[in-house]
Amino acid sequence: MDSESVASILLPPGHNAGDLVESYKWEILKEAPGKLEVKAHLPDRLLNPRDQLFGGFHGVYVDLMSIYAARTARSDAQPFKWSSTINMRIDYLAPVEGESFLMESELVNDGKSTCLVATTFKSTEGVKLVFAIATLKKSN
Repeated sequence: MDSESVASILLPPGHNAGDLVESYKWEILKEAPGKLEVKAHLPDRLLNPRDQLFGGFHGVYVDLMSIYAARTARSDAQPFKWSSTINMRIDYLAPVEGESFLMESELVNDGKSTCLVATTFKSTEGVKLVFAIATLKKSN
């Protein structure tokens, strides 16, 4: 998908987790089969007392990015409509802070009933902040 046809909205308003992190405001930078890159802003309500993304909210970002990246790899003939996150590991390398940050998700393995997705958070300067791996169980 070229940059001219990239959608501007990841999830429309009305999804509880998406609304919490305001995913409808994220800028999709790149989308390809099994890959997704976005620029997200950092809502004030998700900050800890040090003005950093509170650790408990990282999983929401990882979950949304993982599900969307996994869905981009599926053809219209073999879509999956539902997935459950069955495992997630998050490594906190540096705090997520500032007005915005970047996230990249990539499908690492696409099995018959599960898939593995890696997600990296970066500063707008390209510094790695967070690395996560999520395993999703797929169902139609």
